[in-house]
Amino acid sequence: MKEIVAIVGWVVGVQGGLGVAGRVFGDGPWGMLHKWWEVPTPLYAVLFVVGVAVGVYAEVAKKRKSWG
Repeated sequence: MKEIVAIVGWVVGVQGGLGVAGRVFGDGPWGMLHKWWEVPTPLYAVLFVVGVAVGVYAEVAKKRKSWG
């Protein structure tokens, strides 16, 4: 289960990062989210932070379980 949570976290983080990067450095958001919803830039930043936090948390939990 932690593997799935880690993958979802990283995917959400990447989509958020692509959205912010596309708005800052390009003419529109990159990634897949903008194809389904109109997401404002601050929400892309929140998605990036939350996705990375969930991904890191799940990776650390996997390592902790494998240690003992």
